[in-house]
Amino acid sequence: MTDSAVLSLAKDLIGRPSVTPIDEGCQELMIQRLEALGFTIERLVFEDTTNLWARRGTASPLFAFAGHTDVVPAGPLEQWHTPPFEPTLIDGYLHGRGAADMKGSLAAMVVAVERFIADNPDHTGSIAFLITSDEEGPFINGTTRVVDTLMARNEIIDMCIVGEPSSTHAVGDVVKNGRRGSITGDVTIKGIQGHVAYPQLARNPIHQALPALTELAAIQWDEGNEYFPPTSFQIPNLSSGTGASNVIPGDFKVQFNLRFSTELTADDIKARVHSVLDAHGLDYDLAWTFSGHPFLTDTGSLLVAVVDAVDEVNHQKPQLLTTGGTSDGRFIAQMGTQVIELGPVNATIHKVNECVKVADLEKLTDMYQKVLEKLFAK
Repeated sequence: MTDSAVLSLAKDLIGRPSVTPIDEGCQELMIQRLEALGFTIERLVFEDTTNLWARRGTASPLFAFAGHTDVVPAGPLEQWHTPPFEPTLIDGYLHGRGAADMKGSLAAMVVAVERFIADNPDHTGSIAFLITSDEEGPFINGTTRVVDTLMARNEIIDMCIVGEPSSTHAVGDVVKNGRRGSITGDVTIKGIQGHVAYPQLARNPIHQALPALTELAAIQWDEGNEYFPPTSFQIPNLSSGTGASNVIPGDFKVQFNLRFSTELTADDIKARVHSVLDAHGLDYDLAWTFSGHPFLTDTGSLLVAVVDAVDEVNHQKPQLLTTGGTSDGRFIAQMGTQVIELGPVNATIHKVNECVKVADLEKLTDMYQKVLEKLFAK
C-alpha cells in the first residue's frame, strides 16, 4: 500500500538525524516543496542555527505556520523498539524521533498548504513558514532572531499556528491559545566558612537562607485567571558544602523558577523576591534569566478558524489551555500576533519510542487545510 502524502513526507523528515542545532537537510526538503508552490525562500543562518522564512503573497493578512526541524537526542538506543531515525510503522503508529515533536506537524503543514493552493491558487492574504533548527536547544539563534529580522523590516505576522504537540488523548482535543511566562533566578547566599564545632566563628548560609526560601515557596503570587493557573514557584536545584561533615559552608547556591500568568510581570516577580531576601537580612548575589513573557490569544479570526476546523474534523470543539512549558510562540507573540498551538498528542515526546498515530497526522492535515480555507479561500 502506497504511503499517503503526509506519511511519506513525515518519514523523509524523521529519517534525517537533526539533533539540535543540526538541520540535516530537513528544511531543504521542505523548500523543494514550497518553491514548487510559488513561495519566496529566505535561508537565514545565524551562527550554528539554520532558519527558513518562506512566503507566498504580499497582501495582508499574513498567516504563518511555525515549527522546528530539530529534535532532542534519541537517548538509550537499546531501549528503542526500532532505530530512532529509521521511521517505522507499528500497529498504525509512526515511530521515530521527532514523529510527534514535531516532524509530523511539519509534514501536515506542507501537505495542507499544497492541497489548499491546488484548490485556491489565487487565495487572499499571504501564507508563510517560519522554521528553525534551534527550538529544542538554547533558543538563541532561531525563531527569536528571525522575528527580530522580520520586525526590523516591518514584516509583521498577523496570525500564526505553531505545530507543537498540544493534544492530550486525540489530535485536536486540546489547543494551546497561550503560554505562561518563565523566569529563573540563581541566587548565591554568602556566609562565612568555618568548623561546625565553632559556629560562633562562622555564618551558615543554609541556615540563614531557609526561612526566606520557605517564605518564597509559600507565597500565593496570584490566583490566575480564566485562562491561566496561579503562578508557580519551584526550586529545582540546591548546592552547598565541601562534602565534609565538619565544615560549615561559605556559600549556598539556590536556583528557582517561576511560571507566571498575565496577572504578573517579570518586574513584579523580581521586586517581590528581592524584598523577601532583603527582609531576611541576607548577603546575596542574584542573577535572573528571563525565558519569555506570558501570551494569550483569547479572541480573533484565527482562534475562531482553528476551533471551527477542529470541530469539523473531530465533531467536537477543542479545549483551550495555556498549560505546559514554553514554546517559540512566545517570540512570535511579541509582534502582536494571534498565536495558536495545534499539533499531535504529546504522550511520547522526548521519550524513547516516540510515535504518532498515522490517522492523527491525516486529521491534523485536514485541520490545517480547513483553517486556511476559512481564512483565505475566495
